[in-house]
Amino acid sequence: MRQPSTDVYFDEIRASAARLADIVGAHDPDLPVPTCPDWTLRQLATHVGRVHRWATEIIATRAAERVPFDSAPDGKNPAAPADSAAWLVAGAERVVDAIAAAGDDPVWAFGRLAPATFWARRQAHETAMHRIDAELAAGRPVVLDADLAADGIDEWLEIVTSPRNRGRHDLTEALPAGTALHLRATPDSRRDDEAADWIVRRTADGLSLQRGPGDADASVSGPAYRLLLALVRRIPADDPALAVTGDAALFAGWLAGTPF
Repeated sequence: MRQPSTDVYFDEIRASAARLADIVGAHDPDLPVPTCPDWTLRQLATHVGRVHRWATEIIATRAAERVPFDSAPDGKNPAAPADSAAWLVAGAERVVDAIAAAGDDPVWAFGRLAPATFWARRQAHETAMHRIDAELAAGRPVVLDADLAADGIDEWLEIVTSPRNRGRHDLTEALPAGTALHLRATPDSRRDDEAADWIVRRTADGLSLQRGPGDADASVSGPAYRLLLALVRRIPADDPALAVTGDAALFAGWLAGTPF
């Protein structure tokens, strides 16, 4: 698996924000978003625009502690769809500009300090996933680059297996004790990339993540973007693009225990 560059993350933030803005400008703001229960299209757009501004505030101020989410300036989503669309695009540009200006300066990153470029990856995947939520709600085609999708899987698995999450969102029970789940993102048929593999295992110390193939009680494989969407519960676990071997109940239990 090739991790995308910061510039690729920037391109994805901009492109996904633009596609979301296009949907916001063309659809009823009260359109339900089934993959984000209880949210309308307007609420989804408001969340994305505020996330961009919140991250911008963290980066621009070189914050060493969490900034309150509602304290970021310009957090009100305009009522008119055209203005809301422009607000979304402006937020994406702000966070890209802030990351580019900060570079490797340390900033708050969910309970630790990390280079500001950490936020390029996080915002790329956050924006892409919620753009996909809007596309699914509006009945539009969903497209996600294979490298970005594989990187999204990698980031998601880092989040759910990280010891930093224990005590806040302990997901240890997502796998039975002593079991392991193998995930494989198969290459895009148009390219010669190798597949990307991960093993999530529950040990006495909790969940662990291994990159690469290995023995497991169940294995799930499929195109990177379909596997990612299943892992974050945007499509069903029995999506026909995915192949499950071994203990299928293990994968179902994993999904039930790791909400997005």
